[in-house]
Amino acid sequence: MSKSEDSQSKQASELQEILSDFSQFYIVIMLNEGPIHGYGMIRAFKQRTGKTLSAGTLYPFLQNLESKGFVSKKDESTGKRPKIVYSLTRKGRSFCDRLFKRFQSITVSALEPSLETCASCGAKVYEGAHHEKVDGVELAFCCVHCAKAFITGQ
Repeated sequence: MSKSEDSQSKQASELQEILSDFSQFYIVIMLNEGPIHGYGMIRAFKQRTGKTLSAGTLYPFLQNLESKGFVSKKDESTGKRPKIVYSLTRKGRSFCDRLFKRFQSITVSALEPSLETCASCGAKVYEGAHHEKVDGVELAFCCVHCAKAFITGQ
């Protein structure tokens, strides 16, 4: 096994060890968006997914990320209410970059059937494509300007 293959294998193993389910992946996404406290993650998770993220899932995972040097925490408590804010470290950001690159191809595969290609410029349109009938055939365009240019031959 080459050094490159060995490194990729170790990275894949690290990803598998750290992320065992969707909720953990989504926690990493929230951390990547910026510093956030635990209750904020629970609330955002519920708003975005419609599912409940339990403290029993969240906090052990955050501790695992912290023990690996991916997350740091800062006490921003006020009064009697504890408030621990979690942030990605430089190592954590690097981890996210690798993780998101790995999942990029999965996302593309999932979205590809829903994409339409602009008949004029070739741009991929996920939602809201403009449609025009040209010579009896309905074509998709990314915008009215591309449709006009295509139809007028400009």
